[in-house]
Amino acid sequence: MRLLKVILIGMLVLGSQSCQRTPTGVQTFDRDHIPQRLSDWGLFVQAALRNEQQLQLNDRVQVYDLSTPLFTDYAQKLRTVWLPPGQTAQYQADDIFTFPVGTIISKTFYYPLDTANGPNDGHRVLLSEGSLFGFDGKGLMLNQVRLLETRILMHQSDGWQAIPYVWNREQTEAFLAPGGDWIELSAYDPQQDQTNMAFDYLVPDTNQCAGCHASNHSTGEPVPIGPKARYLNTVFSYFQGAMNQLDYWQAQGLLTDVPEQHQRPQAVVWNTQTHNIEQRARAYLDINCAHCHNTQGPADTSGLFLDWFNEDPRSLGLCKPPVAAGKGSGGHQYAIVPGAAHESILHYRMLSTDPGQMMPELGRSLVHEQGLALIAHWINQLPGQCNGTRANSLSYRTKG
Repeated sequence: MRLLKVILIGMLVLGSQSCQRTPTGVQTFDRDHIPQRLSDWGLFVQAALRNEQQLQLNDRVQVYDLSTPLFTDYAQKLRTVWLPPGQTAQYQADDIFTFPVGTIISKTFYYPLDTANGPNDGHRVLLSEGSLFGFDGKGLMLNQVRLLETRILMHQSDGWQAIPYVWNREQTEAFLAPGGDWIELSAYDPQQDQTNMAFDYLVPDTNQCAGCHASNHSTGEPVPIGPKARYLNTVFSYFQGAMNQLDYWQAQGLLTDVPEQHQRPQAVVWNTQTHNIEQRARAYLDINCAHCHNTQGPADTSGLFLDWFNEDPRSLGLCKPPVAAGKGSGGHQYAIVPGAAHESILHYRMLSTDPGQMMPELGRSLVHEQGLALIAHWINQLPGQCNGTRANSLSYRTKG
């Protein structure tokens, strides 16, 4: 079995080396000289494939995906990482990997085009769950998608820098947008059989990007959210074949000190039935909420900590009153009321689209109906009741 794994890793490494797409390399820029055009970074190249334009990854730019991704109005995301030549990231079990200075992490937000309801000029998009629609292992087919924005995290010598770019309608270039943007779209939601649903997609400004990524309230420094062992410990279908992402990163020389599989944490996939409802709900809350709701995050004063490793029922919200009452509570008394999702503040704020009430505060203008249903199901099956005492009878064993 070990011999087979070594052979597979060798084939993947050789395969990736033979698929170099351009001789030009990725460019890095210091904090005060950020280019106006995304193309200047060299992360992507546009090339013709079967008479259609494709947004391809440049040499040594690696795609990755998360087992349970953050919800952003049903947008799909092309995530990439690039490390300076000869540099590697160091594995961390419970936190983001330690990336070298010069690392560039990008996330391109896009939608599949709605092709089921007549001709489409790029304005009408399809709302769907899933990941990497239109990506063939090398790039995105631009006739199938509407590109919206690309966010870059650049590891400068003095910390990470968040940089937003917005794509033009022709999908030929993305331009620096420090002030953010609003993009008007019309959507088809097959889950609700709703066509021509108008909504505004929000591109956050530079400060909002940095604020969401500042998982430590004391330092206020932006850091990556997704590249953690528990999210990457899953199989990904690379162009050369399927492989566990952590093994692949190690084989590519991107990551060191990766332990054996049984020693790695793993966040479950939120929308599958292969894990129990509690694990799926906790994974969903971890990726969507825990970058703020942790003991050091921007929401630390709330006392509500929703990270994957927290096992304390009270700080997870069970029968926990809000620290500050207001319209954000919706008149409810507790973050989570066992057996009663519609009496729980957590459910109420996920259901709201009011900027003064909804959670998360940024990154969405729509309700994630499937995620809301998951959390409601989880809360409704919890035993116990809120009677002014701490409900220690509930068990939260989610590690594994």
